[in-house]
Amino acid sequence: QVQLMESGGGLVQPGGSLRLSCLASGSFLIINDMGWYRQAPGKERELVAHISYYGSNVDYADSVKGRFTISRDNAANTVYLQMNNLKPEDTAVYYCNARVLMTGGNVELWGRGTLVTVSS
Repeated sequence: QVQLMESGGGLVQPGGSLRLSCLASGSFLIINDMGWYRQAPGKERELVAHISYYGSNVDYADSVKGRFTISRDNAANTVYLQMNNLKPEDTAVYYCNARVLMTGGNVELWGRGTLVTVSS
């Protein structure tokens, strides 16, 4: 069984920074695309950032461009989201997403989420 586990969320003041991590554990062949999504109260889940296996393709939501950076360490099966200059509107539960190749084929996985609260 493959699991995604996020960490690094918490309470931060506006203008502050946080770094989220997501570790994939279990038995799999390779982790293909990875990404971060978020869901604020009363809103739909939205894509924050996405990164391909070698990091050659990276996409960001317009609202986080220039403030957030996604990266990954394939040897550690981990994807990161560095969040700088955080704003109150960044408050949300952040979810890790990955497309994992297993012996039976590709499977899309989600973590349980980590809460980020930006408030003074």
